Amino acid sequence: TNVIRIKDNILGSMCICGTFAIMEVKATEYLISSPDVSSCPKPNLPEIAFIGRSNVGKSSLINMLSNKKELAKVSSSPGKTQMINHFLINKNMYWVDLPGYGFAKVSQTKRGTWTKMIWNYIESRENLQTLFVLLDSRHTPQRMDIEFVNKLGEKAIPLTLIFTKADKESQREVSENVRLFKQALLKTWEELPTIFI
Repeated sequence: TNVIRIKDNILGSMCICGTFAIMEVKATEYLISSPDVSSCPKPNLPEIAFIGRSNVGKSSLINMLSNKKELAKVSSSPGKTQMINHFLINKNMYWVDLPGYGFAKVSQTKRGTWTKMIWNYIESRENLQTLFVLLDSRHTPQRMDIEFVNKLGEKAIPLTLIFTKADKESQREVSENVRLFKQALLKTWEELPTIFI
């Protein structure tokens, strides 16, 4: 397993855009918020997407990687990202901010709609290069996260795990939580995906 530690002040405007590739972000543009995959931009450019439980820090990470504070909307209230949000990066690729899953205070009906929208996107978006799954490093493995990652593996969706909020907890606690998560995944995975902390 590749476990890579990243820090905000090291990255600056440098972005991890694939498992090992690094690119410099020079131009960013918000494009569209789509209610379903059929409304998304034409799949004519490579695309990476960010997903995780509600309030895990998806929008903050996108803003940090792009070096643009207000590219993606950040909220302290879980569940504010409710559509498939596309951004054009360097005029040659898309970044996508997907709705969070988990504990957003929304109705079961709305949550079901989001779940269907998310999986329709993940399974049918032909230009999707990788899915960055964000996990809160302050917590021990959560069943919802394990089940989501396992389902991605079963469907052979390319993914990378990113543990967020590592600066809000001791390194020892973060390392232990990451170790426990890897241990939980190894019950079903032969080889773990790349992990960023």
